[in-house]
Amino acid sequence: MQTDLSAALDIGGTKIAGALVDRHGRLLVRTVRPTPADQDGATVLRAVAEVLRDLTAHPDWARVAAVGIGSAGPVDASAGTVSPVNIPGWRDFPLVAEVRLLVGDRPVVLVGDGVAMAAAEHWQGAARGRANALCMVVSTGVGGGLILNGRLHPGPTGNAGHIGHVSVDLDGDPCPCGGRGCVEGIASGPNIVRRALADGWRPGPGADAGAAAVAAAARAHDPVAVRAFERAAQALAAGIAATASLVEIEVAVVGGGVAGAGEVLFAPLRQALRRYATLSFVRELAVVPALTGTDAGLVGAAAAAAQRSRLDAFAPMG
Repeated sequence: MQTDLSAALDIGGTKIAGALVDRHGRLLVRTVRPTPADQDGATVLRAVAEVLRDLTAHPDWARVAAVGIGSAGPVDASAGTVSPVNIPGWRDFPLVAEVRLLVGDRPVVLVGDGVAMAAAEHWQGAARGRANALCMVVSTGVGGGLILNGRLHPGPTGNAGHIGHVSVDLDGDPCPCGGRGCVEGIASGPNIVRRALADGWRPGPGADAGAAAVAAAARAHDPVAVRAFERAAQALAAGIAATASLVEIEVAVVGGGVAGAGEVLFAPLRQALRRYATLSFVRELAVVPALTGTDAGLVGAAAAAAQRSRLDAFAPMG
């Protein structure tokens, strides 16, 4: 039988999703379980096993050539382990070995969720046809992945492109990663809200106090909300410009919940980038919204598995 499908897992602090993905990026089968993030590691693994049982029970499972895993990080692809910040029961957890026990002799490829998003955007999204790109997720945290010379570049441990922990403020606040003034500490959704609240912004009665509410206030020209997004945009621009100077990317793709603010984020981001990306070889750098949406983790995990396993019948990076 032809092996023209890839299986994918997308593991986060809220849900564990699985899919069978064809060579055109279509999700033929999809299944999901809530992540029991407050439970022990064995309980979380059982949720993964339930998702995989749904996939392996499907008649098309025999067509699966490889299995890709995109996981919240940190991950260590070289060791096959994961230590997601939002899943405390998994610390140096041997996820690849456990998944191999459930999927037989198929190759299993692990990457961080930001790298998976980059793979998805290069295959089916806003970085399609681009040889060199940075793809970012700006949400509760800030992650990313790189496309270099037309191929996904996960790095030895599956974390390359993790722009959220590039320092853009040497005297900035300490970051849980151990650094100081990281992009994530300024531009993530919770930190946009934190800054707006500290400067006097307040949500309306009964309104949510999340980044979406700050974005709505900015669209209504609330000056404090506008400044909170401008500050986030400046941090993102500094990180993007630094990355472009290092590896000569031609496009930065920005997705995630904060990117849903639209021009409230993208207008000041493009303006700030013009101030930071001043070298001749980065001046034409484009910043665009991501296109793959909530399926990015699954589509990207499938693409990463196909590329790393060199599957001829499943060629997502062409």
